[in-house]
Amino acid sequence: MQNLTQLLEVENSELAKLLRFSLYGVEGALKKALTELPNDPGAELCQKALLELNGLLQTEVNVTNITHKPVTSANQDLNLASKDMTLLPLSTSQSMPKSELKLIRLREEFNRDNRLIPYLGNFKLQSQTDSELWNEIQRKLLRVPEELALFWRQKALKLAAEIGAREDKSNCLPLPSDKNENIYSGLTGSVQVQGLCFSTQVLLHSRIGKDNFRGEFREDLYFLAYLISACIKFIDIDPDLHHALRTVFSHDAVNLSSQVEQRDRYIDALIDNFLRTQKAEENADALSALRHWIDLDEAINSLIFVPPADNFSWWGKQQREVRRILKKVVQRAQSQGHNIRVRPLSGVYADICALSKHDLRLHCGGNPGEVLACLRVYAKINDQEYPGRVLFRSSS
Repeated sequence: MQNLTQLLEVENSELAKLLRFSLYGVEGALKKALTELPNDPGAELCQKALLELNGLLQTEVNVTNITHKPVTSANQDLNLASKDMTLLPLSTSQSMPKSELKLIRLREEFNRDNRLIPYLGNFKLQSQTDSELWNEIQRKLLRVPEELALFWRQKALKLAAEIGAREDKSNCLPLPSDKNENIYSGLTGSVQVQGLCFSTQVLLHSRIGKDNFRGEFREDLYFLAYLISACIKFIDIDPDLHHALRTVFSHDAVNLSSQVEQRDRYIDALIDNFLRTQKAEENADALSALRHWIDLDEAINSLIFVPPADNFSWWGKQQREVRRILKKVVQRAQSQGHNIRVRPLSGVYADICALSKHDLRLHCGGNPGEVLACLRVYAKINDQEYPGRVLFRSSS
């Protein structure tokens, strides 16, 4: 991989150009194949290979003007090179990817919208190709309130139409789910880019079997099995995702794209919590199962962004579904005579800090002094108290 990167960076090289075009072809073929073969045994490795290809194709080269003339000797070759090659200074404003952006107006207007800052922080879009830019914007819109997300999806399609691109709902990267549902559309025409969707045709994660879902909450376990499998896929495609799971790392929210060891440890913990909860349900002990459900709820809700996604965003909706299931588990334990109190922590941090422990402080998102996300619910099970855990905005 290092040699490929170095070759792509060689200025004025026909071999570098040939390699870049070939890699674009491989990237396009693999994306198309993934759409048609989502259940292929190599699908997960193919996703990782696409990420590597994406990194290679972002390599920047200087733009040069070459006048081709017949060369009769090595000395003549050197003389021609010195006369006919005009080198441009290396700068981001002159890098080839940026100058070729068709959706540059979309990037500029999105970057200028201050309404997005409370939900995304002081961001700047990083993508250097139209395909990457479209997906980066659409993924960010999954974190903002639905009304603002709808505004920007409509505006993005309008700006895309101005440069000859149109909405494409048929070509989407599928994520595992118990339902078929579009998450966001792609584009066709002058810009070709995949969207994202949920699909029942994609298999669960290899460590989560699709059998043995038994007990009162088998349908909920089935739903969470797919949700967890989809979250793991999301970790591969969204470099902004972090985890704040205390059993894996207690001191900070960790970026999963840049910290590969933390990524693997978090995914292992997420799956292990699910399997333990599944086993507890099979044993039909409501109180023991409740404790495992609380741990699983924490593991799922510890997959976050910085700042965390808004409660009324697409991501917020997925997290509310997990808390809805936890509420049903609590009600079952209460119906069996147990004194149970479970409370998701929200509002002003000073009002709930006595009920939480090992909280994390952020300096962006929301309002100073507010809880930004409840990672773990507060619980009182009979006479035993279990503190919650939150992310909160610093008051300073």
